[in-house]
Amino acid sequence: MALSPGLQLRQSQSMVMTPQLLQSIRLLQMTGVELERVIEAEMERNPLLERAEAQEAGSDGGADGDSATERVSASSIAEKLDSSLENLFPDDPGRGDALAPDLAAQWRSSAGMGTTAADWDIGQSASAPITLRDHVEEQISFAFTAPAERLIAAELADCLDEAGYLAAEPESLCESLGAEISAVEAVLARCQQFDPPGLFARSLAECLALQLKARDRLDPAMASLMENLELLGKRDFATLRRICGVDEEDLVEMLAEIRALDPKPGLAFSGGTAETIIPDVSVKQAPDGSWAIELNSDAMPKVLVNETYFTTVSKNAAKEDRAFLNECLQSANWIARSLDQRARTILKVASEIVRQQDAFLVHGVRHLKPLKLSTVADAIGMHESTVSRVAANKYMMTPRGLFELRYFFTTALGGSEGGEAHSSEAVRDRIRSLIDNETAKSVLSDDAIVEHLAKEGIEIARRTIAKYREGMNIPSSVQRRREKKALARASA
Repeated sequence: MALSPGLQLRQSQSMVMTPQLLQSIRLLQMTGVELERVIEAEMERNPLLERAEAQEAGSDGGADGDSATERVSASSIAEKLDSSLENLFPDDPGRGDALAPDLAAQWRSSAGMGTTAADWDIGQSASAPITLRDHVEEQISFAFTAPAERLIAAELADCLDEAGYLAAEPESLCESLGAEISAVEAVLARCQQFDPPGLFARSLAECLALQLKARDRLDPAMASLMENLELLGKRDFATLRRICGVDEEDLVEMLAEIRALDPKPGLAFSGGTAETIIPDVSVKQAPDGSWAIELNSDAMPKVLVNETYFTTVSKNAAKEDRAFLNECLQSANWIARSLDQRARTILKVASEIVRQQDAFLVHGVRHLKPLKLSTVADAIGMHESTVSRVAANKYMMTPRGLFELRYFFTTALGGSEGGEAHSSEAVRDRIRSLIDNETAKSVLSDDAIVEHLAKEGIEIARRTIAKYREGMNIPSSVQRRREKKALARASA
């Protein structure tokens, strides 16, 4: 049988991810902050894209348009006279303060000198926050006079982490500094006397010991306790009493002193600020008892396509320029449609979540239902991956608080005797509640928690209880019993 080449036509269907489709998918899973950055970058590149609120503000006309005309006229006059606005209007106090603010202007009182709050920028006079390094360097300059000691102290300060701990051993610094270990340890001992107490410690025990020493409370019993902090973590109070040579009342007082210490003294100088979470969706109860679901305009940027500018510029544009404008027009239209589709998709998913979790909004976390991504996807006619992208890093403000959309998607735990399934998050809340209501004489083991939940119709294994408890940073029943007994004696 002879083999020969040939041509054949074949039809097939396949899904192709176009660049525009990939962009829409990326926009869908972005947070509000990430989306703002992308929009700002696209607006810098695309002259046809502009903010919706900017156009609405500019459409009012009136005084704003007149002031803009005045500014353009003043600028054109300055260009013709080859001078600046300061030279044109040297006696105009309002313009002079705005263009060349001096130190005296910052000292003016808005009531006494005629300046308004809008004319004074507090950012021009506010000092930068003091960092941990600045605080330590200031104390080094007063504590050491010899250049060699200052050099060693500065090297030690470079090795501090954000919590104030020394991240390097003195032995390793001897080689780089060319100094004796005794000199480095002597400088370190003086640095450990800096304020706040606990800086330059090499371990948690040393950090707490330095603070106790500053309070004149590092007696032999407390020193023994610092050497056995692992027993304190295990709540092994009986062994600690024997090692420290104290009775139970003294041990309780020692534990109270340790709780008052700061395990990370350097964090007091951290300049980090917590970012505020802006909810994407808000849920409020309507007068008729239903739920009103609204998109947060602050988290949903809106853009418009300036077709008027495109028409005006493209009339007399060259061929290459016209091609660039056409590309910008297509890109701007696609981004506008993608943002609109993103907002609609988030609203659809949030509405279905509210419908499914109505009992949670009314009664609380105990009534949170098990919910899968596929359930919401089938209800709104979307793919499960789309719902997963929407639920990621999106937040909903409810009467119960602020929650990530993923919070409402939980696994199901079977009910006893074929009863209704329960949400894993609701079971965690029930476990936490049972443990919070314990007393020193009635501490529940994991097996006892299983029995309590079984009476409430929740079927769960003991190892699952242990996993949930450890995930919530709750110690075992043995450790809880020791701690509750110690606290009960302390309050007696």
